[in-house]
Amino acid sequence: MNIDIFKDILVPVIGGLGLFMLGLEFMSNGIQALSVNKMREFLAKAAGTPIKGVMAGTLITGVIQSSTAMTVMVVGLVNAGVVALRPAISVIMGANIGTTLGNGLIALPLGPLGLIFSGFFALVYCFSKNEKVRNIALSAMGFALIFYGLNLMTGGLRPLRNMPEVMALLSTLQADSYLNLIKCVLIAAGITALIHSSSATIGIVMGLGAAGILDWKTAVAFSLGADLGTTITSWMASLNLSKNAKRAAYAHISFNLIGVCITVPLFFISIEVLRWGMQWFGGDPAVPVLIDGKETFPLVPVAVGVYSTVFNIFNTLLLFPFVGVFERVLSRVGHTDDEDVEDYSTPKFLNRALADDFARAVPAVEQETARHLQAGALFLDIARDKKNAPADPGEHYLATDILSRDIRTYTAALMKEDLPYDRLDLIASLIEEADFTAALTESMHQVARRVKREKFSDKAQAIVDVALDRLDNALRQILPDYGIADPQMPAGHVTFPELEELRARTLSLGPNAGAGERGTILALLGSIERAELLIRRIDAERKSVNRQSVLAHAVRQKPVAPRADEGGLAPVPAE
Repeated sequence: MNIDIFKDILVPVIGGLGLFMLGLEFMSNGIQALSVNKMREFLAKAAGTPIKGVMAGTLITGVIQSSTAMTVMVVGLVNAGVVALRPAISVIMGANIGTTLGNGLIALPLGPLGLIFSGFFALVYCFSKNEKVRNIALSAMGFALIFYGLNLMTGGLRPLRNMPEVMALLSTLQADSYLNLIKCVLIAAGITALIHSSSATIGIVMGLGAAGILDWKTAVAFSLGADLGTTITSWMASLNLSKNAKRAAYAHISFNLIGVCITVPLFFISIEVLRWGMQWFGGDPAVPVLIDGKETFPLVPVAVGVYSTVFNIFNTLLLFPFVGVFERVLSRVGHTDDEDVEDYSTPKFLNRALADDFARAVPAVEQETARHLQAGALFLDIARDKKNAPADPGEHYLATDILSRDIRTYTAALMKEDLPYDRLDLIASLIEEADFTAALTESMHQVARRVKREKFSDKAQAIVDVALDRLDNALRQILPDYGIADPQMPAGHVTFPELEELRARTLSLGPNAGAGERGTILALLGSIERAELLIRRIDAERKSVNRQSVLAHAVRQKPVAPRADEGGLAPVPAE
């Protein structure tokens, strides 16, 4: 059989890899644009605890029959900020069990289905006018492209199985010593890394073992390597994603690597246990059966399947108690000073246990809204290139946007039908303040983006610096503790030019600045003007309701009850 290396291998492999990475990007973007709160609620039920995470990973992977796709999906959800690192680790553990539950379905035609569904959802995305439907279609199209991309890569590498050199190498392998065992494991890991499917590798090994090309011990050894090699796909999926997404992939790698390292020294003992256990599955897998005058070994696939399943269950039971250790260790991998900046995507004060206690829930909302303001103020630090500022304005804005949704959802849930008017009026004021705060944060994000994108000349930079100082000063109206405290000096001692004056100075730069610089500064001044308007609106909203009086009245009317947080309840995201 003649194989065209370019057409049969390079084209489908490179094309499949591109579609695979594009699918992951689409899925992640679609998930981010959908309701993060609903996704959190769903995943909290499916993987809220490590045990539930293992069960969810096992069940879902057992259905879709691909631990690779499941792990890639988890990495994408971690990158989208929907799943935290700890539950992701437990889901990945379950995925390893789930993939072994149906090795008989390794020929499942997911690739063609991926192409059909990606085409269908692409049409939905292009022609739908509903934003929510478009985002659902985008994420579904991405997930389908992942399957199709994997199918293309697998098909592109399949001709290698028909090369005599490859088959000759496989037929000479014997797992009869620890050195040869390690060699078999590494070769199987390399093949699986190329094919991107442990199930496909195990299927090939089952066929080779049943044909007698590989003896049954070597076939079992290859199944260990397949479990190790399948981790390469999740690692590839995480290459251009967030650090937590990378850590989820590292969890998959370390989990399988530790399991293989523990199993290899025990391999020959486990083989004897397997030989003994095979009496319930038909007998000794090393005994041939004559079919049409040819020796075959029909029990080798059974032995490989049983060993692979028991290995993954054993590995999960062994490492499950150390999920917390995995999280702590992996959270330090690739850690930089940027990560010491507070994570604003998760609420700090919104406690579900306080939702029915008006007198305590309102101050929690006020604290979280103030925290949201502090997160918005960090965009000024980004614009000034301060050392401890978030490195990426886009990622920081995504975190503040998630926090804003949590605040609004939690605050809206406080509106009970039986509340008196003054309390409903206070809750409405909190909702409006949160909305103005979100708009202010968006304007601050625009300020940071515009400053970071343009390289200013000295005279242009001087105008930018004054404009940022003006905004910094305006923020102190609603953030008294923000930045350096104002010196106790007479009113008007420190003044800043009006925005109209800064616009005039920008227009008069002439040859001292390019058109691009002047355009950027004018747009920047527009963002600052909107920000100042929102700052004044937030300040007015806070004064529109006598919040302290309403809260004091609520405290007087509240029946005495045990504190809900005395049992150690920690703040959690709003639902």
